[in-house]
Amino acid sequence: MLKRTLLTGVAAMIALPAFADGHAAKIEAAMESVAKYAGPKTEWDGPTEGPAAMENARIVVLAGDLKNGGILGVTKGVEEAAAAAGWSVNVLDGAGSVQSRAAAFGQAFALQPDGIIINGFDSTEQQAAIEQAAEAGIPMVAWHSGPVIGCDPGNGIFANVSTDAMEVSAASAQWAFADADGEPGVVIFTDSTFQIAIAKADRIKEEIEALGGTVLEYVDTPIADTSNRMPTLTTALLQRHGAAWTHSLAINDIYFDFMGPSLASAGIAGDARPLAVAAGDGSESAYQRIRAGQYQAVTVAEPLNLQGWQLVDELNRAMQGAECSGYLSPLHVVTAENIALDGGDDNIFDPGNGYRDVYKGIWGVE
Repeated sequence: MLKRTLLTGVAAMIALPAFADGHAAKIEAAMESVAKYAGPKTEWDGPTEGPAAMENARIVVLAGDLKNGGILGVTKGVEEAAAAAGWSVNVLDGAGSVQSRAAAFGQAFALQPDGIIINGFDSTEQQAAIEQAAEAGIPMVAWHSGPVIGCDPGNGIFANVSTDAMEVSAASAQWAFADADGEPGVVIFTDSTFQIAIAKADRIKEEIEALGGTVLEYVDTPIADTSNRMPTLTTALLQRHGAAWTHSLAINDIYFDFMGPSLASAGIAGDARPLAVAAGDGSESAYQRIRAGQYQAVTVAEPLNLQGWQLVDELNRAMQGAECSGYLSPLHVVTAENIALDGGDDNIFDPGNGYRDVYKGIWGVE
């Protein structure tokens, strides 16, 4: 297998095999595209102006499922930012089900908050509650709540915070293509209860096939039930595809939290194929697997803590009638070679771009 290393944004290619020129060029182009996301993020490219922090605001975070590392990371960021702004926060856990999230919305209304953050579930799922919040004049912002990224007033959401989901998906597919020497056989994991999950998985499939790779299977299985489904599903996929299965591509790290034991039982080493590549979110467990070389090679991480601060900033703008900032946060391709960059020693992508001080400056707090 061709060894490739991402070095602070530059693709280094070693011992390129004797492919036809066009094929080798495709591999090189894929790695160059991925490499631009692999270096440190030191420059702030977000907002520098906005309203001062609303005094003593009370907000509610509706978390889709706090067992999800991405949702948990964003929640922690919101709590950190809210403390800096002098706000109080109530976190309600939707526990991975539609019914629990509906109940959480009911609890949120009872608390009469100044604003609500929808964290990690599709806003259309709770459309009636969103309309109720709009009628009550409660501003809402969201993380990963739908296919529209950024300002999204048409769906009752002031801002939907995310990285560029299509770039995340493309980068994950390009890495797998290059790592497989241009001949990947991939299984894609998604969850059709989320519009953004389907959009990401479709983009992965499109990119793999456009490059000339093979999609062995497109698996729709719910994120909320990965602990139960993934062990047996992994075994079944191994039986169906065998060595043709080179890479697993999923829209979230959580799918890989439960694959390892089944792969180990089949006699597959942690650094052997099929290798896992996640198109989000950069969870702590994903960092640990990549660092240890245990069944995951890449996560295309999001700056979860930064996004928590961004959610607080966008909600502050919404509550005070200001315009949405429209900021699109940076993504980061994490591999074993660059895992120590930007907070990686703490198993998180936390850009060194000074975002905390910038937001405090905007809000007028210390």
